[in-house]
Amino acid sequence: MRIALWQVLKLALAGALVASSAFAAPRSQDPTPDPSKTPPPQQQTQPQTGTQPVQQQETVNPKNSKEDVEAIGNRKVGKGVNFYSLEKEIALGKQLAQEVERSSKLIDDPIVTEYVNRVGQNLVRNSDARVPFTIKVIDSDEVNAFALPGGFFYVNSGLVLRAQEESELAGVMAHEISHVTARHGTKNATKGELMQLATIPLILLGPGGWAGYGIYEGLNLAIPVTYLKFSRDAEREADFLGLQYMYKAGYDPNSYITFFERIQTDEKRHPGTIPKVFSTHPPTPERIANSQKEIARILPARQEYIVTTSEFDSVKARLRNIMFSRKVQDNGPGKPTLRTKTEQSKKQPTGNDPNSTDDDRPTLKRRPDTQP
Repeated sequence: MRIALWQVLKLALAGALVASSAFAAPRSQDPTPDPSKTPPPQQQTQPQTGTQPVQQQETVNPKNSKEDVEAIGNRKVGKGVNFYSLEKEIALGKQLAQEVERSSKLIDDPIVTEYVNRVGQNLVRNSDARVPFTIKVIDSDEVNAFALPGGFFYVNSGLVLRAQEESELAGVMAHEISHVTARHGTKNATKGELMQLATIPLILLGPGGWAGYGIYEGLNLAIPVTYLKFSRDAEREADFLGLQYMYKAGYDPNSYITFFERIQTDEKRHPGTIPKVFSTHPPTPERIANSQKEIARILPARQEYIVTTSEFDSVKARLRNIMFSRKVQDNGPGKPTLRTKTEQSKKQPTGNDPNSTDDDRPTLKRRPDTQP
């Protein structure tokens, strides 16, 4: 019996299915003004929305390496139970990326893609990443970005167009990069596999042998709660790391907050504005407060921050033209269109109308030779 159980355990471990993508949404803050902010040459300062910037200290005393922004790149971020080596994680991400690209349309404009990739790679260089990143732009109006295990990173065109400053775009990208550096995708998959393994003894040894499968079915009700808790913890960690990465790259960390404050405001005014992936993890007061504390406690004040650049404005304008041209083409003459039943009924007379002259509608007529 022990040998059979061990074989089942090995098969379950080897055959566990994994499909994890790291989606996220950072949080906002409640800051106080910092008069020392002035942008470097060729960078523009635009008025912040929402609350005022958090007051930062001149010097900070990090409690450990995870709070030390100067130690970024030389600390053990992403440690923990994980069945996946970095090589397997990259292979998994590549498979998932192929699925994404089969079902999505990518922006292929070289200027737009090079710019977004450059912003992302700069953040990667100032992160704890241990895998190379591949960054692409998806042609989608949805305000979103997501990173798959192994460094396969996608930014929706809608996110670029919704951001008002380069630092806002960088903040969302830094958050997603954090999911990869912390290895949230494969850790989540590992946790799922462990939960599967834990149920096997109940199935085999529980009341009635395989009849114990009913217990397993009952346990499934608790699994989503565990995943939700884990997912929220992952989002908090991605907030924590994302702020550090954008700060290390030179960006104003307060932009990370103001972007999502604006998204929240839009959602309140026009429900449905936030895409489903954002609304799954809304910016809670707790996460807002945590982000505020992090900026004030572990990010030393700087004389200059990158807020935005003229290149961001030109790339955004170029992308807007690309999206507009695509929509014009999609709605151009000769393209198939859908009509509602109401529209058709207005144009076509009913079959009961004796004066109908619509040759396209079938009609029933009595054959002459059958008339009495």
